[in-house]
Amino acid sequence: MDLKIISSAGTSSGSVSLSDAVFATEFKEPLVHQAVVSHFAGGRSGTKAQKTRSDVRGGGIKPFRQKGTGRARAGTIRSPLWRGGGKVFAARTRDFSQKLNRKMYRAAMRAILSELARQDRLIIVNEFGLDKPKTAALAKQLKAMGVNNVLLVTEAEDRNLFLSARNLIGVDFCQASEIDPVCLVRPDHVVMTVAAAKQIEEKLA
Repeated sequence: MDLKIISSAGTSSGSVSLSDAVFATEFKEPLVHQAVVSHFAGGRSGTKAQKTRSDVRGGGIKPFRQKGTGRARAGTIRSPLWRGGGKVFAARTRDFSQKLNRKMYRAAMRAILSELARQDRLIIVNEFGLDKPKTAALAKQLKAMGVNNVLLVTEAEDRNLFLSARNLIGVDFCQASEIDPVCLVRPDHVVMTVAAAKQIEEKLA
């Protein structure tokens, strides 16, 4: 498929041919949903932990004799019934990550990129052309393109672009090798360079 290349002034400056297998596939909502959920689940720390009666300090001696006190029998002061005792069903550190096959992940990424292209939310540029960090210059470019809530994608690290974008609300930046399902579905538009699109095409083809 052919996608238009937009200049920094917001006008068309040619087109780029990209693979239909990556940028023109069927949108599979259940698969995309599974990929997004898997990504969020993998980001959970799962470090919550509580102590059972065997983990709580103390309680090695029977607090009082078995009979003759008039009290309920007790074997340890660290019983869950006692103040300072252990928890009955204590929370444990756990792994929340969900396994997603590589083929499924790549198919989900292709579906997202294809849907972005169909909805005209994927914008291709030759380059951002920032010689130095300048937030005002980048804001002017994005305004000319008619986008505000946007993800900027480059083929390699671009410090000038990163420093220019970090103070703009609703503008995120990442490299083509770092994209994931969540960062693609979250913004209203995705602006990527031709080289970044080719790199993603090669990776997902």
